[in-house]
Amino acid sequence: MPDNVLVAFDGSPLSERALTYAIENFPDASITAIYVINPIESIVDVEAGGLPIAEDWYDDAQERATGIHATATELAADDGITLDTVTEVGRPARAILEYADEHGVDQIVMGSHGRSGIDRTLLGSVAETVTRRARIPVTIVG
Repeated sequence: MPDNVLVAFDGSPLSERALTYAIENFPDASITAIYVINPIESIVDVEAGGLPIAEDWYDDAQERATGIHATATELAADDGITLDTVTEVGRPARAILEYADEHGVDQIVMGSHGRSGIDRTLLGSVAETVTRRARIPVTIVG
């Protein structure tokens, strides 16, 4: 059984299922939920809303991360689990893998894809990349 489990959590239904899976299957492990702020999203925001939106993208992303962490913490608390949360900035797959390497993670759990629309495509490729490149076991929840 792993001692340190990292759950990719973006607030999507599949990430909630991934967190539930980790809690149920690794009850004695230390569980950390990671949310990655992807700077590429700021480019999409600029295209959609112009410069004023781009100027605030990081603050908005941090605020979104806080809400997502609160959701993860509440879900874990419902099962009597104290959860650690972390926010990283960068390419999601790379950030997840680097965090796992740097923090002694021995199991990664994540949904097969995340939010809808363009993010769903990007996050689907994140699950694939993490699975291919991880040096530790990865569980994909569908």
